[in-house]
Amino acid sequence: MTSRLDQQGLSMKKFATAVVAAGLFFGGMGVAVADSSWRELVMETPGVAFKGKYQWQPTTKVPSGLHVKGQLRDGNKNDGHNVYLRTKVEGYGWAHIKGSQGRSVTVDKVFADGAVLKTKEVRLHACIDRGSLRPDYCSPERLFWRK
Repeated sequence: MTSRLDQQGLSMKKFATAVVAAGLFFGGMGVAVADSSWRELVMETPGVAFKGKYQWQPTTKVPSGLHVKGQLRDGNKNDGHNVYLRTKVEGYGWAHIKGSQGRSVTVDKVFADGAVLKTKEVRLHACIDRGSLRPDYCSPERLFWRK
């Protein structure tokens, strides 16, 4: 026969196990939500600015990469130079999203590596295209990385 104290101890162990399991479950949900929430993104340097937001797409969504939305703006309309967003997904070369001279362009793009399920690294700059004789001028490089 089991004593009443043994039964209460067993009930407390079951309760503690349930609390720990629930904490792990809801804690994991919090991490997933935090990873896929939108965050502010501002990259600017004299003559060019990108203002918007970004989030990492979940691996269940195709493509699973860095989703960037915002406005790429030419900050100096009279300089005669175009602007662009310079991007690099891990394992690939640099690519450009061209802006428009003297205007703002809406960007809504997912940067992803189609060969893998989960893109882990993306680099971005906002740049001024100063022609072939002078080097382009870019904002500091932003590295986006996920585990």
